[in-house]
Amino acid sequence: MNCGPNKNEKFPNKTIPSICFIKNVITRPNIEVGDYTYYDDINGADKFEEHVIHHYEFLGDKLIIGKFCQIASGIKIIMNGANHRMNSVTTYPFNIMGNGWEKVTPKLEDLPLKGDTIIGNDVWIGQNVTILPGVHIGDGAIIGANSVVSKDVPAYHIAGGNPCKIIRKRFDDELIDHLEKIQWWNWDEEKIFNNLEILCSGNLEEIKNI
Repeated sequence: MNCGPNKNEKFPNKTIPSICFIKNVITRPNIEVGDYTYYDDINGADKFEEHVIHHYEFLGDKLIIGKFCQIASGIKIIMNGANHRMNSVTTYPFNIMGNGWEKVTPKLEDLPLKGDTIIGNDVWIGQNVTILPGVHIGDGAIIGANSVVSKDVPAYHIAGGNPCKIIRKRFDDELIDHLEKIQWWNWDEEKIFNNLEILCSGNLEEIKNI
């Protein structure tokens, strides 16, 4: 039985070349992406890694993205390598210029590292969003276009703006708790296929019976 697109294909729908399943084009060991999460960009959907910047292995920070996320074009995910020393007279990175200035190379503990950047499952990120280091975005969240996300966004909340702020919850607490409990994104392909109508229904009572 055909239960949906092949999660191991770069381009799941040959008629829409702007959509790419990200996990199938990742080359960096410090980026993890779940099944069916896609990047939509007519100018290079398979170039997602180019939008993850200042990401250096020696810092140890990871970008972790869950399953079934929808990421629009123009995304910019800034990792901890962009941070400068802030506990000294100047923030200028003399060390990267070389020619003797490397003698003041900062230790990792001197840098304001903020840990891994984590995007949950079923997250929708609009066009031209910038995500700053160490941000956690919860399952089912929606990030409005052109937002700059500098703080965590809870599960199933809508956020937007610069700086990004919480606008409202998508659902009431009871339904949010239920969705976090059933974690539909972890169902097998057949179960997802058999419940597509419920997952895509505006009748939110139906999902409560699962």
